[in-house]
Parts: sequence; C-alpha cells; structure tokens
Amino acid sequence: MPGWPATLRRPELFKLLDHCHPGDVLLVEQVDRLSRLSVGDWDALKAAIKAKGVRVVALDLPTSHGAMRAAPPPADGEEPDPTEVILKAVNAMLLDMLAVMARKGYTDRRRRQAEDIAKARTQGLYRGRQVDQKRHENILALLDAGRTWGQVQELTGASRSTILRAVKLRAAV
Repeated sequence: MPGWPATLRRPELFKLLDHCHPGDVLLVEQVDRLSRLSVGDWDALKAAIKAKGVRVVALDLPTSHGAMRAAPPPADGEEPDPTEVILKAVNAMLLDMLAVMARKGYTDRRRRQAEDIAKARTQGLYRGRQVDQKRHENILALLDAGRTWGQVQELTGASRSTILRAVKLRAAV
C-alpha cells in the first residue's frame, strides 16, 4: 500500500504502544508519518499515547526534541520547571497543527486525484488499475486446490473483494 493509511486501524502502532512505558519516546521522521487522521481519530490516538505516558518526538518538529532531555520529574509538592511546561504545551499545539495540515494535504490530494480521474474518464483516457493477472491466477489455483477464502487471504494477503473479483472474472470468461 503506497503511503501511510489515514485510518486509526494501525495494529503495529498499537502493538508498539502496548510495549511502551511512561517516559518512553515515540520517534517519527515526520508528523504526517504518524497522522493523516480525521480530527476524532487523531484525538483518540493522542489519548492512547498520553495514557501510556509516551512523548512524541518528530524530526521535523524542533520543539519536540526538547522531549529528549531527561528532566527529572518534580518531587512531591515541588513545582515543575516552567520551561518544561511551556515546551510541552507548545509542542502539543504544534503537533496538533501539523496533524491537521497532514490531514488537509491528504484530503486535498485525494480530491484532486478524484477530479483528475473524472476528467480522464470523460475523455476516455482512464482505464483504472489493471488486473494483476499473476495474482489472480495464484488466488484461483489456491481455491481450486481446496483452500478456503480465509486461507487464501492469509497466504496471498489479498482482500475478500480481490478474491471475489478473481472468481467473477474467471466466471465471465
């Protein structure tokens, strides 16, 4: 799948978060590597990260590098360092802004792509994604060998709709 999905269904990310401990750092190259999510999904991901006590550090967000400093937590009754509090607030605000911009860029690209496809269709130039004949042959061979759809999905990584498409194309011939 090209690019990163704009979905909260990110099993590997949540597996990583499950292994995190408070104070761990989640290092990302760019904020948009972490989020092209809708506002609601971004809020849910932020809540999951916050619940684990994980700090997000993005290479393209210089203020987040301050999270790499090992500042001891304040002792009971002691006030936290104001610089740390300010840096944390600024970093959170910038992360939110960059996440919104990543989502905007994602939706803009999708919209422009749809417009270009519609234009190409009206001109008779768009043919859509071509069938991966070799993959379909592999799917059909597995089905012919008695494998279940679930087994075919697991073995090929194909979705159920891809399997159905292969079956329907063979029936049409």
